[in-house]
Amino acid sequence: MQSKAVRIDRHGGPEELKIVEVDVGDPGPGQIRIRHKAVGLNFIDTYQRSGLYPFQMPLLLGMEASGVVEAVGEGVTHLKAGDRAAYASQPPGAYCELRVMPAKSVCKLPDSISFETGAAMMLKGLTAQYLLKKTLPAEGLQAGDHILFHAAAGGVGLIACQWARALGLKLIGTAGTDAKCKLALDHGAAHAINYSTGNFAEQVREVTGGKGVKVVYDSVGKDTFEGSIDCLRPFGLLAVFGNGSGPVPPVSLGLLASKGSLYVTRPTLFTHIATRETTQAMADDLFAVVESGAVKIPVEQRYPLADVQQAHRDLEARKTTGCTVLTL
Repeated sequence: MQSKAVRIDRHGGPEELKIVEVDVGDPGPGQIRIRHKAVGLNFIDTYQRSGLYPFQMPLLLGMEASGVVEAVGEGVTHLKAGDRAAYASQPPGAYCELRVMPAKSVCKLPDSISFETGAAMMLKGLTAQYLLKKTLPAEGLQAGDHILFHAAAGGVGLIACQWARALGLKLIGTAGTDAKCKLALDHGAAHAINYSTGNFAEQVREVTGGKGVKVVYDSVGKDTFEGSIDCLRPFGLLAVFGNGSGPVPPVSLGLLASKGSLYVTRPTLFTHIATRETTQAMADDLFAVVESGAVKIPVEQRYPLADVQQAHRDLEARKTTGCTVLTL
């Protein structure tokens, strides 16, 4: 069988993204073949394309999608042909019509959740899940606590705004424009700060009555790191889960001591979904909060697969809000 897919032959800009025809065979043990209905677009895709996260070439891109299972290999018991399914998964390769892939990260998609929503929510929703439920400060999080979430109008951010509100947390969101700040507020942020027009650390101190926050969730990286440290109360946690502005430079441990016995972590989704059991448990939590209506998945942009170069340009230029999908 043949499938259209997006491939790069070398690291570089969006111009390296090429539509090619690839052969797709039958699934082997522990694998499935899935025909995609929609594909999610994520910042990690741009890191892999640019070489910030280097891969062997050639590389098929894409980390999440939804579709219908066509065939299952030996040993796969949680899925069958005809099932609606969605995933966020290594290895990359989701930017395509049809693929064979490991079954362990693929979950049955509830009938109440559309393919577009499924494609848009898995990587970003599972990321929000492990941040708010598993990446916690030493003193834990209780209803009423303030947390700081950078890039709150992005795909992960808008999900986190809603989920934090459902958990009773007071999420302070940052974004680069007033319009994006309003979007974060509309999705459940308790406060929003435009970090392009002021010192966000000072404003966080004001919002929290000088105490600071227990935890900062930061996907921006280099540009926000120092300010994020200054937002934390003693024993606070900084969770850097992305590098939107570039990787954080080396850090002096003495800085963490002088600011109040702080913690810093660099978590990844793929550590959390390393097993079938943890993937399913996290997905069940995500599906439940979406089905309840407490979290809505905002699909704000749609691009045909053939326009993938433009999709990457818009994502990197911060022209997108919420979630973006590639349509087939």
